Amino acid sequence: MTGLVLVAHGTRRLLGNAVASIIAKQAGRRLGVESRAAYVELCEPLFADVVAETRQPTLVVPLLLSTGYHVRVDLPAAVAAAAAPVTLGAPLGPDPMLASAQMSRLVAAGATPGQPVVLVAAGSNDPAAVADIATAGSMLEQAWSGPVRVATVSGSGAPAIGDVVRPGDAVSPYLLAPGFFSETVRIRSSDAGAEVIADVIGPHPDVVELVVRRASALLAEERSARVGSTGGDRQVV
Repeated sequence: MTGLVLVAHGTRRLLGNAVASIIAKQAGRRLGVESRAAYVELCEPLFADVVAETRQPTLVVPLLLSTGYHVRVDLPAAVAAAAAPVTLGAPLGPDPMLASAQMSRLVAAGATPGQPVVLVAAGSNDPAAVADIATAGSMLEQAWSGPVRVATVSGSGAPAIGDVVRPGDAVSPYLLAPGFFSETVRIRSSDAGAEVIADVIGPHPDVVELVVRRASALLAEERSARVGSTGGDRQVV
């Protein structure tokens, strides 16, 4: 039987790590498969250990919102050392369903549709991640039907929060789980005069639905590869 692993970055905050566990539980229930959360670092179980110990075919959906070192290097290296076939998916973001979840969080926090919004991501120096964050901003702007600017907590790819957030703005953290970055976003955005600061994306129903769709596509890919391998024209990687 094929299992499902959702891999998040990991934090030292229990509440932050619980987000991945909640999403894994809900997605696994909907898919009817055994599912669990794992983490790149800072929290156990570590993803590298999970795939090294697995004895069944495994689907992996990264709960990461952009491309970066973990996606390009850490996860593929762990998969290459896996004890059983592992099908690794793309990072969760950017995606219109994440923008939909962000819009829901904004409304819940009291933002008015069309109000200027600043999407704040953790940030990165990786050009691919920078491009993904810009795309996430464009997707949120389309969903929100109002102006959206982009800032980051760190990294060189976008301006800092204090340089972008203006009095009266609404702020949407492009973060999946609470932790150091979300606290930094709240403090710096408040200092800059933000009127509304939404919650992190969290285990929103749209996120669970996105994970289910990604896992279903990976399962179809795995089954196709298995059939192809049996027929002699493809091999399971």
